[in-house]
Amino acid sequence: MSARLSTAIRIGDAARAILRKTRSFPDRGFGDYADLRESNHIGVEPMLLALSMELALKAWFVFDYDDPKVAKSHDLIKLFERLKPESQEKLEAEFKRSVVPYHPNGLFIDDNIRHMLYQHKDAFIDWRYMHEPTKTVRFDVTAFEATLEMVLREFQKRYRIEPATQLGHPERIPDRLRRP
Repeated sequence: MSARLSTAIRIGDAARAILRKTRSFPDRGFGDYADLRESNHIGVEPMLLALSMELALKAWFVFDYDDPKVAKSHDLIKLFERLKPESQEKLEAEFKRSVVPYHPNGLFIDDNIRHMLYQHKDAFIDWRYMHEPTKTVRFDVTAFEATLEMVLREFQKRYRIEPATQLGHPERIPDRLRRP
């Protein structure tokens, strides 16, 4: 396995782990809170989802360019625009097929992944420092999470992991390769 592929897979796995963690929050940021002490993660969920998207896009970049030196940026649209054109087109097509029909949004000028990422381009910073006065911060958790899932799903289609056996250890040699 090349360094590029293993680095990209590790970055993608980290993005999936962050997504899983956000799903473990008790109230998921929706609805009324029965107990405000349990809503300590308000602001953390958008920040973590944005970080997860950042890592997912960086995994695509490493895979695209065979270069583990990823841009040191949190800007989601800049990261997306650094991907190869064919990767951008693939993600755009899948976004329109699997996200737009289920998450229509009047905030976007056009229903495409670029506008989704542009609207949330600084979410990691904005939500990380939500205690500081900044521009109005809006975060569409459901549409963003669906987009993140799609990016990760499409990334995972780019490779396949096969179990390997170590030859030389009889217990690990498949029967078809053993000598009689």
